[in-house]
Amino acid sequence: MNYVTIGGVTVGLCILGYFVTTWWPGRKQLTKDPLRHAANLAPFLFAWSYGCLTVLGVGGLIGWGARSARWISNWLGDVALVWGVGTAAGQSAGGTVYLPLTQTGGAVVLILTAVMVALVKKSKHGKTLKLGTWCGLTLGTSAGVAGFAAVPLAQGVNWLGATVYGAL
Repeated sequence: MNYVTIGGVTVGLCILGYFVTTWWPGRKQLTKDPLRHAANLAPFLFAWSYGCLTVLGVGGLIGWGARSARWISNWLGDVALVWGVGTAAGQSAGGTVYLPLTQTGGAVVLILTAVMVALVKKSKHGKTLKLGTWCGLTLGTSAGVAGFAAVPLAQGVNWLGATVYGAL
């Protein structure tokens, strides 16, 4: 497993900042119709959760793709930090402990992958889903608040997998 670096977290935060800036309707519009504007966050949050789950012990092609995207994000972020502001590269920003997925939790992630592929192809929110996934896989196991969210996500998916496959 490759860990996220400060550069990778920076890329994730840049994606998050870009999305929030483009989503923000303004205070007046948000107070006028909060439910509609909050609903516009749902695709990004769903994709962020999916991206986070892909790096929590999922192997195979899904895990390889997530680790490759994380490696590219780490490299891009480290290059931007070194050449942009002159900081050191490669410093780990990952949390020390994360909750890996169980076998049935991994099966749920595989099902979510099929759903994500269909959503990206058919939904008008394809770009948002891609950005959310990328953001989630870079921030999912970081040492900050975003990484803290990985534990309940993994527990929920592990529980769902155990419940669904236990009932069959």
